[in-house]
Amino acid sequence: MSNVTILDHPLIDHKMAKVRNKETDTKTFRETINEIGGLMAYEITRNLATKEIEVETPLEKTICKVLSKEVVIVPILRAGLGMVDGIQSLIPTAKVGHIGLYRDEETLMPHEYYAKFPPSLPEATVLLIDPMLATGGSVGAAIDALKKRGAKEIIFVGVVGCPEGVEYLRKNYPDVDVYLASCDRQLNDKGYIVPGLGDAGDRLYGTK
Repeated sequence: MSNVTILDHPLIDHKMAKVRNKETDTKTFRETINEIGGLMAYEITRNLATKEIEVETPLEKTICKVLSKEVVIVPILRAGLGMVDGIQSLIPTAKVGHIGLYRDEETLMPHEYYAKFPPSLPEATVLLIDPMLATGGSVGAAIDALKKRGAKEIIFVGVVGCPEGVEYLRKNYPDVDVYLASCDRQLNDKGYIVPGLGDAGDRLYGTK
């Protein structure tokens, strides 16, 4: 699992206890998912490419480093939206694209129903975000959609994953780095990650 990183951070662990708790209300869940996204972004962006520029301080000229590539955040609708603000607060210059997928009830295959991306996608570092990495099918479809539009550097950022989803991405998308706050035990027979945190979209928006 060389391209998979499980982030080990006390603050992330502390906030994970909140989002896992079934008693956590919608407002707190939404705020905490955003906070986890921001904390993860700090770790994930550690290896972003930089370039040197000359800056004049109040005293003299000096050489500083700035990001050499634009960052594009792409949430998978709808649950991925819950992490955007937390990440963008750390990278305020990042542009945001969107991709919407639905699952065919008969074939269970994901299908794209909406996609809108900045024109800089092929030259950018793309952070594909979704709180849950279950089977990996929807994330894989989103990666395919990004690559079809020319994206070359894609990083997947999720809160909770499971061995099945991790293995699916590792096998089929070895060029995509995967970052998770937790890799849980397994999928249950209904396709939920256990112990997990329930349905992230429903808990973010109070729809269930």
